[in-house]
Amino acid sequence: MKSGARALGLATSYAPGAALATVAGVVVRADRVVDGFVFGELTVGGSDSTATLTTLVDRLERPDVQYVFIAGIAPAQYNILALSAFAEHVGRPTLAIAFEESNGLESAIRSARDGHQRTMALERYRSLPERWPLEVNDGHLFIRAVGVDRDEATRIVREFTPTGTRPEPLRVARQAARAVNAQPRNKTL
Repeated sequence: MKSGARALGLATSYAPGAALATVAGVVVRADRVVDGFVFGELTVGGSDSTATLTTLVDRLERPDVQYVFIAGIAPAQYNILALSAFAEHVGRPTLAIAFEESNGLESAIRSARDGHQRTMALERYRSLPERWPLEVNDGHLFIRAVGVDRDEATRIVREFTPTGTRPEPLRVARQAARAVNAQPRNKTL
């Protein structure tokens, strides 16, 4: 991969009991140079993750970004991302990455939601592409990909993960979201 290839990492941070989560989007080149930021908020336990993340990518206005990494498929307490719709809108290969093994979220969604919200969250969850484990450096990740096959997704993740198991765009986005989240809330970001 060329050193100037760019990926956008999207990660969230929120305090226990918070109504809103901070979302950070960070553009990182393959050579680990940070090349842009965007911030927003989404509802903890809501259903606005797809719309919020799509808006952030649109606001960023970076046609040079080749790949999108998202930390998980439920960025704020079962606020399930419609991964295929998101990837279609942004027009780039999109990789949702989890860092822990899991038996899935279906039973947790059933417990946390009711009525129409439960139905919508379960439909989104069931529509997600298959998840698979990937060994990277000294550990494992769990990947869902849209717009690329497994071999290409594996190559992309490994290229953007020079050390550890967290791809650099997600590592930096997570730090940025945590830093902003630690600040007193303003009316807008």
